[in-house]
Amino acid sequence: MIFCSHSLEDTRDLSLQLDSKLEELPGWDVEVEIDVPGNKLISLFESEPLLPGIILTDKRQFVGMISRQKFFEFMSRPYSFGLFSMRPIQSLYSFLQPEVFIYAANMLITEATQAALQRSPQYVYEPILFKSASGKYKIVDFHQLLLANSQIHALTLTRLQQVEKKSRIAEAGFRDLQNNYTQLLQNEKMAALGQLVAGIAHEVNNPINFIAGNLFHAIDYSQQLLQLINLYQHHYPHPVAEIKTAIAESELDFISSDLPTLLNSMQSGCDRITQIVRSLRNFSRLDESERKPVDIHEGIDSTLVILQSRLKNQKTQHNISVIKEYGNLPLVNCYAGLLNQVFMNLLSNAIDALEDSTFHNETNRNPQITIRTKVTDDQQVIIGIADNGMGIPEDVKRRMFDPFFTTKPVGKGTGLGLSICYQIITEKHRGQINCISTLGQGSEFIINIPL
Repeated sequence: MIFCSHSLEDTRDLSLQLDSKLEELPGWDVEVEIDVPGNKLISLFESEPLLPGIILTDKRQFVGMISRQKFFEFMSRPYSFGLFSMRPIQSLYSFLQPEVFIYAANMLITEATQAALQRSPQYVYEPILFKSASGKYKIVDFHQLLLANSQIHALTLTRLQQVEKKSRIAEAGFRDLQNNYTQLLQNEKMAALGQLVAGIAHEVNNPINFIAGNLFHAIDYSQQLLQLINLYQHHYPHPVAEIKTAIAESELDFISSDLPTLLNSMQSGCDRITQIVRSLRNFSRLDESERKPVDIHEGIDSTLVILQSRLKNQKTQHNISVIKEYGNLPLVNCYAGLLNQVFMNLLSNAIDALEDSTFHNETNRNPQITIRTKVTDDQQVIIGIADNGMGIPEDVKRRMFDPFFTTKPVGKGTGLGLSICYQIITEKHRGQINCISTLGQGSEFIINIPL
């Protein structure tokens, strides 16, 4: 049986506040008994084109949830429709075993967005469930959640701008708004990363796996065919004139020697794409929100892969060289995704500095970034990121970690990058971050993290 009591209220028409909760969002509570045949779900999804998923029940008791995306993605595979369309949904659900994310109805929208974005890449677009105090479940479309988060973002920015104009406002309230805006901006960055990783994983990784898997057979088949041709040439060395003409026109000898090389080059290309996708996932760490021992060097290297195109200086045609002076580091217990965000900000700022330096100073024809790591005797991990740009003036150094302070032109920087870095290192990892810079000689950011 199917029980429906859903809401189609547009998120854009809601009157959201900074502390709005999940229960204020429009939700769906379409329940389907788990013994209903699978083809009933197809009809249900076709009749409700906006339905993000359905709640599965067993005698009206909650069992789980299956999303529209996962259902049609699986049913479109060969043989799946024939196997599961007439069987109870329980068979399909037991086979899929999807991970279901359930949040409290009184959870803040901003916190729910951040939690949803920290899911593993294959679930980042999945709808979420929230449970009311009475035990009632509702489904919220992920895109509605992001839209609500964006509205609160805009509201926070508006309030912040209003507060900035009032000189007598309480400093504590202003700081709360700043922290809220910083968190929302981080949510949007994580959303962009989630979309990037999920898109690459789905649109690139799957077809590349298909190509790589078939390349193995293509190489094997081609070798068998070439061996068969060699056998024919050995036992029948004098073919008819028509075959001789065909061999000459097709350049059989060249094909025989070049085909294995061509297939091996295709295999190398597949391996390179797989490496890039792995680097993106290692960088984003969307599925690792807790502290855990990680390889710091792996995080730095993944970040450099993401920034590879920027290391080729488009303004001056002078490539930026990266010098790695890695020490022998143990695994470091940290928040990997947040620490990678620090590396991204510091390396991006170093590239910006080198671009400006090289563009305004033609004598600097060897722009470079040096990355040093080591462990001190007092069990501190030291990470240094240095550039040989123009350096940072003293008045800028004094304010560089302040929220919203930036020397970049309007539209290029928010002034939150180094502030977020400072917060991640000092508050999340109980460490320190400092800057050493001399005008005309470059800058170095030094991070200390206790083991």
